[in-house]
Amino acid sequence: MAAMAVDLSIPRSPHRLPALVKARLALALAAGSLAGAASRLARRGSGASIRGQLLMKVAPDALANLLPGRTIATVSGTNGKTTTTHLLTAAVRSAIGPGRVVTNADGANLHYGIASALAVAPGRDVAILETDERVVPDVVRLGKPAVLVLLNFSRDQMDRNHEIKALGRGWRDALVRAGETGPVVVANAADPLVVWAARSAPKVVWVDTATAWTQDFSLCPECGTMLTRTDGHWACPTGDLVQPEATWRVDGDAVVDPDGTRWELGLQVPGAFNVSNAACALAAAAELGIDPETAIRGMRGVTSPAGRYATAHFGSTTARLLLAKNPAGWAEALPLTTTDTIVLAIDSAAADGRDVSWLWDVEYEQLAGRHVIATGPRAQDLSVRLLYAEVEHSVVPDLATAMAGHADPVDVVATYTPFQRLRKLGGLA
Repeated sequence: MAAMAVDLSIPRSPHRLPALVKARLALALAAGSLAGAASRLARRGSGASIRGQLLMKVAPDALANLLPGRTIATVSGTNGKTTTTHLLTAAVRSAIGPGRVVTNADGANLHYGIASALAVAPGRDVAILETDERVVPDVVRLGKPAVLVLLNFSRDQMDRNHEIKALGRGWRDALVRAGETGPVVVANAADPLVVWAARSAPKVVWVDTATAWTQDFSLCPECGTMLTRTDGHWACPTGDLVQPEATWRVDGDAVVDPDGTRWELGLQVPGAFNVSNAACALAAAAELGIDPETAIRGMRGVTSPAGRYATAHFGSTTARLLLAKNPAGWAEALPLTTTDTIVLAIDSAAADGRDVSWLWDVEYEQLAGRHVIATGPRAQDLSVRLLYAEVEHSVVPDLATAMAGHADPVDVVATYTPFQRLRKLGGLA
């Protein structure tokens, strides 16, 4: 039997924990909260991650104890999971108010980040969780989410996730193990690896996201044969893996629901990819019993999720910050840039991925005729790529120096580590 419909109008009872477990969690949370406060005072971040790390050090089973007893919707994928989580959270809050909802929508999406968010909100029975691709199987197993949103797979942090099919296999195996009690899956029908992973779920809501990026899925994940494409739809010519018929679909700047109603989104976050993210969030909200009008009203309040698309000031310089973590992200971010001068910030710290060979898969040629500033620890690598692209540029390795002294506004596209540093330098974090 497929997953039951969710009724958010009925609050769920908090999960009752044995007294000893409850006491250990309280001790772990207190220790983690002190570490988090110290992190904030030292201006090293929000403290959510360090709080969760210490929490799970003291109570390793924290996640297994904190997930049950809630209605959970979890969002995963290489690109867009932070923004989609913000959009879905806003939709749910629009329907039931903020008092029952807990989320980790600012990027702390590993085990300890999720545990940290849940620990500080024990009475909130609805959890909207951004979940790292590698953590999805554990959240499915431990939390039994009502809805699982699967967005996409792209090459990302290739030193850690060099074979994205292995991540897809993890999702697929988790759904097989969950069986008929597994979540309703809201899945991107345009991504073959997502389809391969998701189709084992008891109920799948397919969303045609009209994805333009196809460089990461040219082979059938089932048999390895080259996929064919006809009228924008993909298929394996030798097997049964084909792009499924979607019940939700992106239509320009709007989303069409299963009844054929066209919903104008009017989002404040830019880009066609965010229309795709919103389509998945809208479909997930519907599975949680939220009508599109209510959901969209909430989504329109999302402006700069976790600093994305935010405007910051660096002395006299005004800059808009765009995050791009991999070739797919850069392909979406670069067309959004509109300023004559654009700053590109590159690093290869652990959070960025050590391997920057992906630079050669980004079409920097589109920046020709504008002045580009390459900055960050891997600015010289980027400079070589820009030379081959015949893009005029200068190299300013120090991030703060690169941001100084611009009379006109600039757009900044950055990988994860310099993006977070820019948020701090610009007073956003």
